[in-house]
Amino acid sequence: MLSSRQRERIARYAPFGAWVLWFDCAWLAAVVHLDLWAAIAREWPIALAMALGSYVAGSTPMGGGTVGFPILVLLFDEPVGLGRNFSFLIQSVGMSSATLLILCSRKPLALRPLLWTLATATIVVPIANRLLVPVVTPAAVKLIFAVIWAGFGVMTLFKLRDLLRTHRTDMLSSRGDAIVGVCVGVVGGTAAALTGVGIDMVMYTVLVLLYRCDLRIAIATSVIAMAWTSIVGTINAAALGEIDAAVLSKWAAAAPVVLVGAPIGAFMLHVLPRGGTLVFVSVLCLAQFFWALERVGPGAVGIALSIGGVLLLNACFHLLYNWGGRRLSSAATGTG
Repeated sequence: MLSSRQRERIARYAPFGAWVLWFDCAWLAAVVHLDLWAAIAREWPIALAMALGSYVAGSTPMGGGTVGFPILVLLFDEPVGLGRNFSFLIQSVGMSSATLLILCSRKPLALRPLLWTLATATIVVPIANRLLVPVVTPAAVKLIFAVIWAGFGVMTLFKLRDLLRTHRTDMLSSRGDAIVGVCVGVVGGTAAALTGVGIDMVMYTVLVLLYRCDLRIAIATSVIAMAWTSIVGTINAAALGEIDAAVLSKWAAAAPVVLVGAPIGAFMLHVLPRGGTLVFVSVLCLAQFFWALERVGPGAVGIALSIGGVLLLNACFHLLYNWGGRRLSSAATGTG
């Protein structure tokens, strides 16, 4: 006989179980109807890569596309557009799955800035896709991706001790949440429109540096931001006819993997030590930066600009960190 506590827990997570069951049935029906077995067998490398990517997506402020994009674009020499659209499609499954688990667990979230970010990204992603994607070269997109995540990796390594000491579960103030959320939506939505990822990192960085938010809350909030942005990106790509057979076959192979991989990552976020996980993803970010430079071969000027981009990002992060410290001091003394 189940206790009342066990029954409550089962009822709480029932929507997540129903989602997994529904998706598995829908995926199997689509694969059988479209006879995708051969394509899935051919795409096993991306499914294997996304086993790691989906875990990273659920347990860190890095979308699954952070692994999928460089694997497809840098390792397999696939077009940038394919890597971007694959990231959107696969995160629409994995990070949405992790989002549902997070919501079922009723963990605290940075809700006010999140809602403004989601609303802004809904507008920014299609606009940036129309205006920027056609004029930014594939090489530039690869370097933008590398610079963004290298900047995040450097920031995390340098600020790790301070980040691990921060355990605030409340927001310092609701003032300015709209402006912060809109800025995150604009910057992160633009990055996502180009690369398929990025808004999660921007959301997380703002929460931990400016709001001094607990890492687990910041990561959970960033997962939801990336999940929604991925859905918006997928709908936009489908409307423009950009989702071709190559993207769909890779998605079909990896989707069942990320369906459970990202939620496992979201669960392990509250089990494993945060420091080791963040060091791991930071090293991953820096490794892909040097890998991108080697693969793209931008020349001395391109390398200098890329390194300058990483330094500029970290200068912005440092300003956010100092601003957050002033807000924290003002709240403590009652002057803010």
